Amino acid sequence: MADVVLFHSALGLRPAVLAAADRLRDAGNKVWTPDLYNGRTADNLPDAIEIRDSIEPHLMFDRAEAAMADVPPGVVYAGYSLGASYAALVSRARGDASALVFLHDAPTFLPGIPATMHIADPDQWLVRDDLHRAEENPDTEVFKYAGCSHLFTDPETKESTPSDAAAAELTWERVIDFLERTDKRRQGS
Repeated sequence: MADVVLFHSALGLRPAVLAAADRLRDAGNKVWTPDLYNGRTADNLPDAIEIRDSIEPHLMFDRAEAAMADVPPGVVYAGYSLGASYAALVSRARGDASALVFLHDAPTFLPGIPATMHIADPDQWLVRDDLHRAEENPDTEVFKYAGCSHLFTDPETKESTPSDAAAAELTWERVIDFLERTDKRRQGS
């Protein structure tokens, strides 16, 4: 299966990210989960923004790159919200991604490789122009989940809604299917 680097959201490397990594591993993938915050986490957005803003962006990028030391070429970069941006940035810097998985964000950088995007609809955190660019990109599949919170795949957020659990389950089924298709394509099958 695929080699996957999964970047956390502004909330940090929380249990939901680690559980997602385990789920991807259970499906046969090898998964790395870099910690851009050096162990700091938050359970609400104001605290998350405070942590994020206390770390220089170049330092987080350096941490992301350092985490790639043992990652082979052809990896799938994935990320939650803020982590989706880092997935796109590292993909661009390394130039070796086989695919991208964006959860809860529509990064501006879409490099012409297969990508899957999973977002709440509506989501006040998305930049509409970035979302429209993704929807028009033939390499990107966009899935929208109505009535969900921004980080609907993280059930422990205070913003969680009743719709989140079903949407999260469907998201992970679709992501695993995407990884299987990506791996087959990479192997030439």
